[in-house]
Order: sequence, then structure tokens, then C-alpha cells
Amino acid sequence: MEFTRGNGMGNTSLHWRYAVKQFDATRKIPADDWNDIEESLVLTPSSFGLQPWKFIVVTSPDIKEQLQGASWNQTQPRDCSHMIAFAALKQVTEEYVDSFLQSVCDGRGVSMDTLAMYRQILLGFLKNQEGKHFEWATNQVYIALGQVMAVAASMRIDACPMEGIVRSEYDRILGLDGSQYGTVVGCALGYRHTDDKYALAKKVRFSRQHVIEYRE
Repeated sequence: MEFTRGNGMGNTSLHWRYAVKQFDATRKIPADDWNDIEESLVLTPSSFGLQPWKFIVVTSPDIKEQLQGASWNQTQPRDCSHMIAFAALKQVTEEYVDSFLQSVCDGRGVSMDTLAMYRQILLGFLKNQEGKHFEWATNQVYIALGQVMAVAASMRIDACPMEGIVRSEYDRILGLDGSQYGTVVGCALGYRHTDDKYALAKKVRFSRQHVIEYRE
């Protein structure tokens, strides 16, 4: 198997990014830049446009330190500028669907009657997914995770996606116990520390030929 970093005219921000192991705790993301990060979360595409998620942003030093303990004691949650917990909706109810459709009506200036067929499609899909709503919503959350990391890289803001977390502990710390949402994954954002040796490590990936196949 061949591993390669790629040496063409690729996306330099994606070559620049890596999963930061050590953040510079003294550096904070400026408010204007963070606003753009938040916008990227809001604009994330989702199946049917249903947006079955919640993004919990943590900047409190005390809470971030608690999250370190719930992250196998990895230091990224403690030292990053902003820690995001990506939570998925456990059950997508008819009321939630109607709330979403009302937002469509308000945003596009249409009546609910024009969305009657779409509403039936949504409810039919969710009925077929009964008992699997959280699993489906979890898949949607990962779209948001990928989008925010790509946007952050384009802004030269570092990120570290974190599945090495105790979800139930995140729920407890962040007050999600008993709510409609459950933690799925975390992402620490900020700026790499100059001592993080992984910043200079060569990025290795399978070659394009290995991972991409065409059917022509």
C-alpha cells in the first residue's frame, strides 16, 4: 500500500491542518473569526434540512477542565480556545418537524399548506427510522464536524476532532442529561503550541488511486 501526502496544487489549508495534540492556552480565537466559525455550523447541510443537532460551545476554564477529565485526560479540551460538543437529537418528533417547517415558511415567505407534501415525506421517513433517530442524527452531526474543521483550516485556526470522550460524562457536565440531545463527538479549536511536534510531521494518506475509484 502506498502512502502519500500529495504534491500537486491541492488545497493548501487542508495540507496545513492536522489534529492538534497540544494547544497554546494563551491564544484565543478573535470574536470576528469565531462568528465565522459559528456561521459555518449554522450553514451545515443536513438530510432534509432538518438540522437534528445542538452545538455546545465551551469557553469556561472550569468546564473545559472538567471536560479534560471526561476526555481520557487529553489536554486539548482544557487548553484550546473554544471547545465544541456536538450533540444529536435523540428523537425527531412531529412537533420538531412542524417547528422546522415553520422556519421554512418564515424564511421563504410561503404558507404551511405549500409544504404539506414535504411534511408527509418527512414524517414517513421518520416513522421508518423509528428507534434509530439518534443514529441517523449522529450521522448528520459528523457533516457539521467536517465542515467546521475545513472552514477553520481555511482561516488558519487549528482544530482537533475528539471521539475519545465519555459521552455520558459530557452530557452530565454540559447539562444535557434528561434533555432531547446527547453528545456525539467533540472538537477543540484554537492555535497550535510551538512545542507540538506533530505540527511538522509529514501528513500521510493513501494515494488517490487507492481510495478513489471511477465507474465510467
